[in-house]
Amino acid sequence: MGLLTLVLLLQTADPAAEGLKALEERKYEQAEELFAKATQADAQDYSAWFHLALAQSMLGKDADAAAAYRKVLELKPGLYEAELNLGIVLLRQKDAGAATSLLQSAAGKKPNEFRPRYYLAEALLAAGDFAQAEREFLAALELDPKSAAAEAGLARSLARQKRLDESAPHFRKAAAYDPAYKDCLLELASLYEAAGKRAEAIELYRLFPDNVAARERMGELLLESGRTSDAIAELEAAHRMAPTNANRVALAVAYLRDKQPERGAALLREAVEAEPQNLDLRLMYGRALRDQRLLAEAARQFAFIVQRKPEHKEAWSELAGALIVLEQYPQALAALEKTKELGGESPAYFYFRAIILDKLRDLKAALECYQKFLEVSRNLHPDEEFKARQRIRIIQNELGKR
Repeated sequence: MGLLTLVLLLQTADPAAEGLKALEERKYEQAEELFAKATQADAQDYSAWFHLALAQSMLGKDADAAAAYRKVLELKPGLYEAELNLGIVLLRQKDAGAATSLLQSAAGKKPNEFRPRYYLAEALLAAGDFAQAEREFLAALELDPKSAAAEAGLARSLARQKRLDESAPHFRKAAAYDPAYKDCLLELASLYEAAGKRAEAIELYRLFPDNVAARERMGELLLESGRTSDAIAELEAAHRMAPTNANRVALAVAYLRDKQPERGAALLREAVEAEPQNLDLRLMYGRALRDQRLLAEAARQFAFIVQRKPEHKEAWSELAGALIVLEQYPQALAALEKTKELGGESPAYFYFRAIILDKLRDLKAALECYQKFLEVSRNLHPDEEFKARQRIRIIQNELGKR
């Protein structure tokens, strides 16, 4: 056997050396295989276990990596690199409690290193210790003042402590330091929304003209703020960019509020066609048709709902109202009685029942219902109460002539 052949055989017989080479070349699957062989050859080789864990973590095999790092710490207690890496892996596994103690130990060993301090702060944040997380993020920023990740973490720790005004500049810094953190501004916008600060949220959403969800949400906030025309512009843009049933319905609502019933109803029809079993959409569509006096089609929508969901009180009430106007009085009375079964004798029940009985010329029963309506309404429905009083006088006169 030649000398060169012998050297090659000796090299290939060292899986750890080949494993390191594979790691350097980012051939992680090969590295995992080689270091696994190395640990089998020498179970006490903590370096082989460490590099096996590293390869597994790079492959996303966090459970395996965690087990390997624990083996390292069993063989070499307190090893800084193993504590740090295991803490990071556990953090990815959502085990913040276990990660915290390891990262505290690592940070104590190298207090002037950014990574252990930063990951300790992240673990504390995940564990719900927001005040201590804040302190650790500040310490990390002293070590790396331009860290977007640490600024974002500090912002979140402050926000979790209900200190939104203090957190906002740090969200903005994170976005300014690294374009990859621009979505922090969307996170801040959501926090502003939750705090009732619509104007601030809207201004942040404006920074994302190519983000469909941001434009859609901005449109909804503008609509809630009473800025209907502005809302329509944003919702139209979102719908053009990526039509979804959600932004279709939001735009329909905006059109309806802007006194554009035809456009609103047309979009709601499309929404119902896309989700035919969505009863909430059908109710909205039926009401839009009702407002356009397209009562026969509205009644069909309400009837569809009660067929699928017989306990739907609102749909029964809407169906009764539409049938009254369509002069289908017996059917309207049946629908109205269903609302009584589901929700009791409301003012609306007595008023609609009075109208039906009035139309059917059952004047005595109609009179009683009008009177009962006035008794229970008590200035809650002034327009209808005025009409009821007028009909009571007319009916009393008619009955008096009999």
